[in-house]
Amino acid sequence: MGKFLRFIGILFLSISALFNVAGGAGTTCVALNPKGYGPKFAAIANFQWLYILYVLVTVAFGVMMVRAVVLLIKGRDNAYRYSLISLIGATVVGVIHIITSRALRGSSMPVDGVVYATVLTLIIFLIFKIPGVWEKVDFTKAKKKDSETAGGAAAIVTGSLSLTIQFMMASTHTINGINYGDAFNLTMSVVGWGLIIAGMGLLAKSIFAPAKSLAKNSSIA
Repeated sequence: MGKFLRFIGILFLSISALFNVAGGAGTTCVALNPKGYGPKFAAIANFQWLYILYVLVTVAFGVMMVRAVVLLIKGRDNAYRYSLISLIGATVVGVIHIITSRALRGSSMPVDGVVYATVLTLIIFLIFKIPGVWEKVDFTKAKKKDSETAGGAAAIVTGSLSLTIQFMMASTHTINGINYGDAFNLTMSVVGWGLIIAGMGLLAKSIFAPAKSLAKNSSIA
């Protein structure tokens, strides 16, 4: 059970990291040119500075989540606390972003999806801290092999999302017939394939490293 729960934690935190980094970066277009995407977004023109701030802070928390994932895989003592800080910070900023957008332009999509994913991940991590659950989850006590397996699988899933996110987000990112969810196609493709390759590397390491170590010990004996 512990292995599965740790995998879920690393997976959802990885997805939240992707959504926050991609969502924050995706807001750049509207933040820098609010009047260039129709009357609905033109309503935020007087608060352009605020949306630029949303971009910077959301991306920053997303990057923190990326680092938190690495710390979890390595089983560092501060990994769980760092994860909570990044999730709580991103949730607070995301909720304020939603409230602001609904007040100014009557809608907050597509930031809603980013916030929902972050909140879900936060709930999962809070559940982890329940006394009976934490004894099984505790990332600092996980075997290196198990953490690398979970990290590798999470990287592959997140990479696959990066490669297909423009299709999944088309309904909320299409303006005047243009799918702006595909605006960073090259970047997302590089990130996606990079994650998949890194994930495969971690999986291979978790599978073959123990076997190599066992063979070496056997030869010494």
